[in-house]
Amino acid sequence: MITASSLCYAFYMLTRNGSAAVYFAGALSARTADEMSAPALLLLGMAVLGSERPASLLFAALTVASAVGGPLLGALMDRAARPGLLLALALGGYAAGLALVTTVLGQLGIAMTVAVFTGLLAPSLSGAWTARLADVLPERLLGRGHSLDAATYNVAALAGPAAAGLITGVGTYWAMAATIGLLLLAVPAALTLPRQQARASVAFTADLKAGFVAIVRARGLRRVTVASMVAFLGTGMLIVSCPPLGERYLGGAGRGGLLLSLLAAGAMVTATVAARWPPRRQPESVFTIAAVGIAFGLAGLAVAPNASVLVVAALLAGAGEGPQLAAVFDIRHREAPARLRGQVFTTGASLKITAGAVGAALAGSLPLTFALGFAAATQLLAAALLIGSGRERARPRGTPRYLRRPRRSTSDSCPR
Repeated sequence: MITASSLCYAFYMLTRNGSAAVYFAGALSARTADEMSAPALLLLGMAVLGSERPASLLFAALTVASAVGGPLLGALMDRAARPGLLLALALGGYAAGLALVTTVLGQLGIAMTVAVFTGLLAPSLSGAWTARLADVLPERLLGRGHSLDAATYNVAALAGPAAAGLITGVGTYWAMAATIGLLLLAVPAALTLPRQQARASVAFTADLKAGFVAIVRARGLRRVTVASMVAFLGTGMLIVSCPPLGERYLGGAGRGGLLLSLLAAGAMVTATVAARWPPRRQPESVFTIAAVGIAFGLAGLAVAPNASVLVVAALLAGAGEGPQLAAVFDIRHREAPARLRGQVFTTGASLKITAGAVGAALAGSLPLTFALGFAAATQLLAAALLIGSGRERARPRGTPRYLRRPRRSTSDSCPR
């Protein structure tokens, strides 16, 4: 009840200007489609190809290109006069790519090739939206906005897989059709995003290089990027560990999906509460506290003696994920130069996804308890990496030292 009222109040406060309401509706639609696409594609692939192995290869092909697509899409959006139009085209292209994959699914080689190119547009479902939140909300509401934005991921994580499973019961192709439909529903919302001043005079390669330089050289961006990658390494290990946890405690590997729902529910609760009552601490402190809470939850999953403890541990781990993600958004917005914000957000999201894929691959070769213990350790390491990075406040917001103009000498200055 508290969560529902908090969500309603936060949504009302943040969406009174109309543009923000359209933004959150579009982001939620795109992210729900993202969460539906994995089970829909896997189930459809198994039905058409007759095996889980080629279906998983097809899904891997769809996600592997995200690390390349993120920086490219972010740099293009930063340069565009109408970033919303570019985002809408990316969403439409991703939907068209999924439709083409579905059409040629019987020919695995062709389907995988199409999936790789489609995956280049995957950041349009995540970081590309968050980078534009500052265009529709004033600075004073961005803290709450990032919490509510994080909550859309959690709502999508709850609704997407469940919807895909239900719709697949009607027909294996219908779940993919619903996914494509949700992507297309997000297109009108993307088209409403405000214009910005175009910067086509700067070479594209120079912009692309500047984005990477900003992430590497700006202390806050570098630390939050590395910390979020390390933390998501553990998240990837957790996701792979859920089926064996379900088999050990819940009566079947298929019930491991319930743990993912519990994680998403815990994250949604804390994210919506934070949107209603924003934390007063610096986002670095919020990230650190959340990471420690997640680590305790993962440790509880590793040593749980029964299903009851398992459920509590899953809720605890999920409760930290909502504030942790919102804190990452806050730090990126604060530290990223405005002209590079799109690239910083999409690149960060792509690197995080790649780290999660590495974690998933590692977990598959480790004993269950050791994998969960290692995942807990990654959260503590991520917290340690970020401690102290919020102490630099001397520079103007979002303007790293290496991008500031040189100070004029005293002799050149005008008299007061």
